[in-house]
Amino acid sequence: MDNNKMQRQLGGELVIPVLAVVFTLYFFSSIWNSPWTAQVSAFAVGGILLLVCGIFIIRCGIWLRRGEASLGFSNLFSREDLHTGRIGLLVTTIGFCFLIEMLGFTFTTFLFLSISMIILAKGKRPVFIAMVSAIMALGGWAVFIWAFDTRFPRGWFETTMKAVLANG
Repeated sequence: MDNNKMQRQLGGELVIPVLAVVFTLYFFSSIWNSPWTAQVSAFAVGGILLLVCGIFIIRCGIWLRRGEASLGFSNLFSREDLHTGRIGLLVTTIGFCFLIEMLGFTFTTFLFLSISMIILAKGKRPVFIAMVSAIMALGGWAVFIWAFDTRFPRGWFETTMKAVLANG
């Protein structure tokens, strides 16, 4: 490798895939007592995630072996993060984790999707983004809470919809 060429810093790029693998393995361990249909779905989605992360980790190993990359973390945070919205996405994700118990799955998912997509779109088309987010959040509610009755956190929306559906 040419010494004038900077090596790719893989440490920062591996943070999310490694956390995804750890989370997926934890998730698998938490569904042993769930109905078999939930287990099949979880293993299908988790298996795809593990496959994609595994391919990326193997690819990183090849780059490391060839000397084309290092395990440095210098690219984990940079000034560019402010312009790209990366920090906003991190704050939005952390906010989702803290607010889901209080606000419930559907409304928190709507907020997370709306804010994330507005950040990624640099503020363009917020009404369209809100509509898409609402459709996706309502779809999540219909599938996970209404149809499958999962243990996702219930908030005012879920409580209201349960009353509406029960009373016609």
